[in-house]
Amino acid sequence: MNTGLEYFKKVYDVVPEWVQKMHDYNPAMLDHYTALRGAAMAPGVLSVKDKDILLVGMNAARHYARSMVYHTKGAMDGGATLEELIEYLLIAFNYGGERALQIGLQSFDYALELTNTTADKISHDASAIEIVRYYSTFASTNQSKAYFERLVSFFVEKDENALKVSLLDSNVVSTQMKHILMTGIYTTVLKNEETDYWAKQSREVGVEEAELAELGYICLLTAGIPSWFEISDALIQK
Repeated sequence: MNTGLEYFKKVYDVVPEWVQKMHDYNPAMLDHYTALRGAAMAPGVLSVKDKDILLVGMNAARHYARSMVYHTKGAMDGGATLEELIEYLLIAFNYGGERALQIGLQSFDYALELTNTTADKISHDASAIEIVRYYSTFASTNQSKAYFERLVSFFVEKDENALKVSLLDSNVVSTQMKHILMTGIYTTVLKNEETDYWAKQSREVGVEEAELAELGYICLLTAGIPSWFEISDALIQK
């Protein structure tokens, strides 16, 4: 079997149709893409799990379910917990709104299956506050329960500014990783000024430049070379 086909079979258990077609039309192209993906997704200052789960959040935010679901498997295979996944999916609200939360349920349903977790599921047409309340049932500590109570209260009060700030607070997922995700979201949607803003905010909470660079590599995978143009503008020259 071609090296590229073997690689993706290992990643996804089966060879996805889009991979097979790339191979059928141009095997060399698949080999080059496989090498690029392998380099971008290799463990570095961000772990493989970190990279997959960031891609879940970025694609939920931009309403791209297909890539989101692919990377859900990678995140769960890499050791992500359901509570971690929930917080990455919640951050997507800060860009993609209620629709991002609804799309994110596809990722969460799949994660339940991958982890053999028996739990009720919620309609993918549920409102944002219903989804947050649903996710709160998976909180395993008093700290997490208090975190969700704050989020729900801001939804009830319709205080969107307070909600967006609170979503970035550390809980199961650190505020640093949440800021990295916000930077990635704006990078993948090619919003140059916002990417620069969130890169600066990330540095202020302790995110390292090397982490932002590795974020850029995975953005390139999911949104193409223009996304690298955007984040490269925000990176400090070595």
